[in-house]
Amino acid sequence: MDNSGKEKEALTLMAEADKKMKSSRGFGTLFGGSSRKYEEACDIYVRAANMFKMAKNWSGKIRLELNSGHLELQGVWAAGNAFSQAAHLHLQMDNKLDGAINFLDAGNAFKKADPQEAINCLNQAIEIYTDMGRFTIAAKHHISIAEIYESELLDVDKAICHYEQAADYYKGEESKSAANKCLLKVATYTAQLEQYQKAIDIYEQIGTYAMDSVLLKYGAKDHFFKAALCHFCVDMLNARLSVQRYEDMFPAFSDARECKLVKKLLDAYEEQDVDAFTDAVKDFDSISRLDQWNTTMLLRIKKQIQDDESDLR
Repeated sequence: MDNSGKEKEALTLMAEADKKMKSSRGFGTLFGGSSRKYEEACDIYVRAANMFKMAKNWSGKIRLELNSGHLELQGVWAAGNAFSQAAHLHLQMDNKLDGAINFLDAGNAFKKADPQEAINCLNQAIEIYTDMGRFTIAAKHHISIAEIYESELLDVDKAICHYEQAADYYKGEESKSAANKCLLKVATYTAQLEQYQKAIDIYEQIGTYAMDSVLLKYGAKDHFFKAALCHFCVDMLNARLSVQRYEDMFPAFSDARECKLVKKLLDAYEEQDVDAFTDAVKDFDSISRLDQWNTTMLLRIKKQIQDDESDLR
């Protein structure tokens, strides 16, 4: 069966489910008839949704078709809409868990074509899970929403909000590692938005947590390095003091290439020596490749030196 045939079969199933819904509103409400028809309609909506998925019709479209010489507007139900329809029916029957599952299915389908509607569906699932006290699952889907804002809607502020909410839920469930992963995303974006103090607080908090863990200790130097770069973007003296503090807290940081790099950059900054700054970065990058975030921060600091040089002329 080709995609067109699958779509037609899905439309037939949708019509069948709609018919059951209409019949349930009459005398069928007696003796539980309405509830049974609702359950049957839910099953049919889900079958229709899966058929739409097979046809790759994710959210729905309006098709213009020539019929007997006249153009007809035909609304085409699709996977996301069908799952959403099933979810609402489950809620009417007080089947909250099944409703949440169908909202998630709807959200995943809508991601393909309508990111904002995907977010709406995921939020409805989250509301159900939080009402049920299932905060770990709710946190997972806050991350899904954050990722949609990151990659599809390009709204960093809203992505930050959902990563923070996920982190709060994970903390409440004692999932420290999962919470820290979310907070690192927050730190990444807040630093890019020049909200440096917020990023510093997160990097220092996670660096301190990591240095006391046998498994995470090696990563502590990266968190302190990023915190130092954020300090550097604000004030050179604070950056130097912060590096000294990190060395006192975590002696292994002194031997790290990241620490030595920051010290070289601080000296170059004090001397207003752009070439020394550039050479130090190149030497580090030739051995340990700097990621995009670090490169962005370093370019901001370098620009400060160049601007200071211009002011002196």
